[in-house]
Amino acid sequence: MLALSRKKNEAIVINNNVEITILEIKGEQVKLGITAPKEVPVYRKEVYLQIQESNKNAMSIDAEALSKLFQ
Repeated sequence: MLALSRKKNEAIVINNNVEITILEIKGEQVKLGITAPKEVPVYRKEVYLQIQESNKNAMSIDAEALSKLFQ
């Protein structure tokens, strides 16, 4: 993991097309602004993990349905 220090209104750039800017700092909370191409999905980690779990469950259900179909 790369750890960087940034102040309000400072930014980092990832892969030439994703920019993350510090918009606001209040106590222990930091507000980020993310600029990325439309084809680059950006999720909060907890949402990303929920999507992954849903996809995993859907795959197992589909696999079960297919196995029943071919019995």
